Amino acid sequence: MIENAIAQSLTKHLFSEPETAVYAILDGASVPDLPQLLWEHEPENICLYRGELEPDVAEVAPYLVKLGQDHAFTKLVFEKGWGEHWGIFATTPVDVNLRDLRKHFRTFLMVYSPDNKGIYFRYYDPRVLRVYLPTCNAEELNYVYGPVNCYYVEDEDPSNMLRLSQDIENVHIEKMKLTQ
Repeated sequence: MIENAIAQSLTKHLFSEPETAVYAILDGASVPDLPQLLWEHEPENICLYRGELEPDVAEVAPYLVKLGQDHAFTKLVFEKGWGEHWGIFATTPVDVNLRDLRKHFRTFLMVYSPDNKGIYFRYYDPRVLRVYLPTCNAEELNYVYGPVNCYYVEDEDPSNMLRLSQDIENVHIEKMKLTQ
């Protein structure tokens, strides 16, 4: 019952802004059988990794998914994934398409250590994004936000959602209660 109330609250918050599209970046390492779920439910989606993937890599890869307000996959993600670190949500203007957004999100999948060693950056884990964004300067925020209006992530207390929006030089964090 609580899952349904949270799902309804998430739907209300994420789909309330007119002229916006809602996307999720889901972590295959956190979502059991994510490629199978995407195949079964058929939401518009694309893997953030390029090329033909080995099955074990495809299982743990991040996927960008366009969410529909009344789509069964959206309900599944909200009911089963909230509080389980399945991924993050982003809103964009409606004219931003899946392929362009994928190109944007791919640009910071890999970061480099001080010794110039490539490291995968799992920003699509809500525990990472909610800590990382407040540390960014204005230039970094512009880069990470790109075409994104707002990011939404679960709080440490999953009865709350964090809305992470960008102002001129900082990230603005708004905590929203999901259940009454």
